[in-house]
Amino acid sequence: MTIGKNTQSPGAMRDRFTLIDVKPCHKAFPTPIRTLAPTLGLALSRILATVLLATLATSTLPAQTTPSGPPPSGEGFFPLNQVHRGQIATAWTVFSGTKPEPMQVEILGVLRGARGPGHDMILAQLRGTKPEYTGVVAGMSGSPVYIGNKLLGSLSYRIGQFAKDPIAGITPIAQMLEVKDMPVNTQWASASPASPLAQTETGLSSGGMTFQAMETPLVMSGFRPEAIRLWQKEMAGTGLDIIAAGGGSGSSKADTDGSFGAISPSAIASVVPGSAVSAQLIRGDLEVSATCTVTYVDPKQLLACGHPILQAGSVSLPMTTAEVVDTLASPLNAFKIINTGDPIGTFTDDRDSAIRGVLGIKPHMIPVHITVRGEGADRKLNIEVVDLPSLTPQAVLVSLYDALLQNNRSGLETSYHVTGSVNIEGYPPSPLDLWAPAGDQLSAQLSAAIQTDQTFAQLYANGARQGAIKAIELDVDSIPRRAQVELETARIDSGNIVHAGDTVVIEATLRPWQQPERNIRIPIVLPPELPAGPIRLLVSDAGTLDRALNPPRISTRTVDLDTALAEAQNHHAADRIFVSLLLPDAQAGVDGHTLSTLPLSMANALEPLRSARDVTLNGESAVVSADSPAGGVLTGFQILNLHIEPGAGLD
Repeated sequence: MTIGKNTQSPGAMRDRFTLIDVKPCHKAFPTPIRTLAPTLGLALSRILATVLLATLATSTLPAQTTPSGPPPSGEGFFPLNQVHRGQIATAWTVFSGTKPEPMQVEILGVLRGARGPGHDMILAQLRGTKPEYTGVVAGMSGSPVYIGNKLLGSLSYRIGQFAKDPIAGITPIAQMLEVKDMPVNTQWASASPASPLAQTETGLSSGGMTFQAMETPLVMSGFRPEAIRLWQKEMAGTGLDIIAAGGGSGSSKADTDGSFGAISPSAIASVVPGSAVSAQLIRGDLEVSATCTVTYVDPKQLLACGHPILQAGSVSLPMTTAEVVDTLASPLNAFKIINTGDPIGTFTDDRDSAIRGVLGIKPHMIPVHITVRGEGADRKLNIEVVDLPSLTPQAVLVSLYDALLQNNRSGLETSYHVTGSVNIEGYPPSPLDLWAPAGDQLSAQLSAAIQTDQTFAQLYANGARQGAIKAIELDVDSIPRRAQVELETARIDSGNIVHAGDTVVIEATLRPWQQPERNIRIPIVLPPELPAGPIRLLVSDAGTLDRALNPPRISTRTVDLDTALAEAQNHHAADRIFVSLLLPDAQAGVDGHTLSTLPLSMANALEPLRSARDVTLNGESAVVSADSPAGGVLTGFQILNLHIEPGAGLD
């Protein structure tokens, strides 16, 4: 029997098999055996025929011709106009470990304009044991595809979910090389808010089929499930809400300058087309990273993914190697299980057809230092978060939330007091003083994280900010009780008929949560220049006082950075009780500052500016006379009436 040589293309699957006559050689056997020769010859022919038919039935792939060495490089690029159906290519990706493996790819055709006008997509089917078992895998995007030794493009898109065949879309290399030639911008990111359209998942539609960018599996190392769910809620629709199993780099050691991520030359040398690489969004004691595959490498830079992560444009993201622990097969969401590796540079561009990384340079990140205090040892977290408008506030929110969750002193009755500062280049530190008492609708941990993030976002997203965020310092005190205090009553202990210059004692009754009420006495000295007649006293919490000093305003004008910093500086502490004089004089709020007891002429001069600038005017001035600790977050206020008698005080 002989088997005819395969004369058809490998993709056509048309091997020809020719059977020739099998002649029995019975003369060499003794007579008894010769009598059985016809039967044996017929049986042997049937066995051989059965084997051939079984082989033909199970042969669904052409002979395996994928190379076994490293991915080719430096052999040029395969032109798109020479791509046609039936061509056999080779793709490289990491299924396990760090070494790329080849897999066969059969070209199905070119979809004209599938990625947009003038942006074609090559449709292909993956062949081989591993890709046919795992299907198209999240983290495979960017896997380089070669025809011969020439780079064709990268595996980047898949068709829907639950697809039975591993069919993928290839981004042509010519479109990716446009990103390679863009100017490198390593300056810190702009504070302008990102376009909402840039944050949607990348999806393409052609002929009723939906093409979707292969997900970049996001690994959140060190986060509790509640924090991961908060991240998914905040990042819904961005493509970064799909969390995969994995781990971080295993090292949170900072450099001598206090930053993380010393560049590893040996790690740079290990990167080849097909290697897995990660973009870190948070690094340090907590890590968040997105992983895809390298398509192209030269001595200075690399291209990866074949599609955007957020299409954020110029970015500054730490770029690291990655180890694939294993590849998980799933009809719904197959993904690579990743460990983040060593730093190798910075991703500087997140564009439509690729992300570009520059080797050997360090990224700009925002240091965040969190200290959680309470009974026992303090807990410290040192991290860096990405400086990117569409991600930074969410990164700060989730990191602080997780830090408060992972605290042995946390409980349903635990309250939190957050202090610290946001340090902006060119400005004095902006203070933070926020309370999150237990017992509100939100958990105290989440409330503390949201309040802190909102205060930070007002400064970070301010259009007038030009300096970089140098650092965020957060000190959190854990208080093992509901730190809620209610102002029940307030009265004037010395009587309400007084003279200018007198000392008046205010007695307030406070009721802490589920504790006995307590009385505090607050003395105030009346100004000697007070005119005779009635005057009011405001006994209040911090929120009521702040609204009296800086009334809410309806304005289309964006608050500038100086105003926002001034308002933060003048914010009153929520755990104190305040006594203020309400004087019958004009009061103005200008650029976050309160001007009390203004002369009428100045108030008239400010009146025309109310619509043009951030100016408020009020016919009554609030002047803080005294304050005292309340023992928790105070709520409530009362107005007391005094009558100023003419003449000197009679203390």
